[in-house]
Amino acid sequence: MNDREVFAHIDQLVKEEHELLQLAEQGGLNDEQRARMKDLEVHLDQCWDLLRQRRARRQAGQNPDDATVRDAAIVEHYQQ
Repeated sequence: MNDREVFAHIDQLVKEEHELLQLAEQGGLNDEQRARMKDLEVHLDQCWDLLRQRRARRQAGQNPDDATVRDAAIVEHYQQ
């Protein structure tokens, strides 16, 4: 996945997240929607991490295409 594809995927995930946030404001989410919201947060963290890896590899003169999506357990424990 190149940078443009990752950004497009992020855009899609953010749109879905915003739709769920609007539903939450209008009366709450059901269990399935809450679970999807958590999934979206994890997937977004993975996408941003992938972009950071790609940028770091590029700056280090390495192939950005060698960057991989890290496990959710890893990206969810990063300090922000």
